[in-house]
Amino acid sequence: MDSIAMVGFDADDTLWRSQDFFDAAQLEFERILGRYIDLADARAHERLYEVESRNIAVFGYGVKGMVLSMIEAAVELTDARIAATDLHRIVGLGKDLLRHPVELLPGVREAVEAIAADFEVVLITKGDLFHQEAKVRDCGLAGLFRRIEIVSEKDPPTYARLLEEFDLPAHRFVMIGNSLRSDIAPVLALGGWGIHVPYHTTWAHETGVEIAADEPRVRIVATAGELPAAVAALAQAARSGGFRNDC
Repeated sequence: MDSIAMVGFDADDTLWRSQDFFDAAQLEFERILGRYIDLADARAHERLYEVESRNIAVFGYGVKGMVLSMIEAAVELTDARIAATDLHRIVGLGKDLLRHPVELLPGVREAVEAIAADFEVVLITKGDLFHQEAKVRDCGLAGLFRRIEIVSEKDPPTYARLLEEFDLPAHRFVMIGNSLRSDIAPVLALGGWGIHVPYHTTWAHETGVEIAADEPRVRIVATAGELPAAVAALAQAARSGGFRNDC
């Protein structure tokens, strides 16, 4: 039976830190708004997410869409009382995020190198094109990947299109990532495999999807160092046609 031929990697919060910085920016945003409103009464945290969610179809993912949503939410929540200087501070939060250096997670470089020695590897990430290109350029790993794909959404149609371009059936593909919604569930829906690497913080938009604990085509690992063994275990399962849910 065919074995695994290609391994896909997510980028943000799988290869390098990302959500931590977004969380810090949101805390600073709320500190700015706290000068105008009672944050709890106004449900500032929830209201910002509501604005972001309705704007995804217009702005897409990433820092720029987040900042535009912050400005919109700030104007709405303060009944347009927010000062131009504070709107400028919010823009500054976005600039700081865009300029932040890439910080690889522990063990990532070694894990990608080990997997790339045995399988073709590709990088599949979503977000602002300019920002993601900069992070890929600066991460020091780009040369390991056969292809680098920056997409507007990570859903079954997107993965199906990419696999068609790779000339690869889904059952020979493994996707590694921190998001069940964007990295694991869509690939499983196509008949592929997944390795979930949970991160300690997750954007609300990436939550709400669950995978059965005994799903045979998924492994869950705690650290990047466990990834090569998890990929090898899935490859063995694919070759044997069996589905064991341990590594």
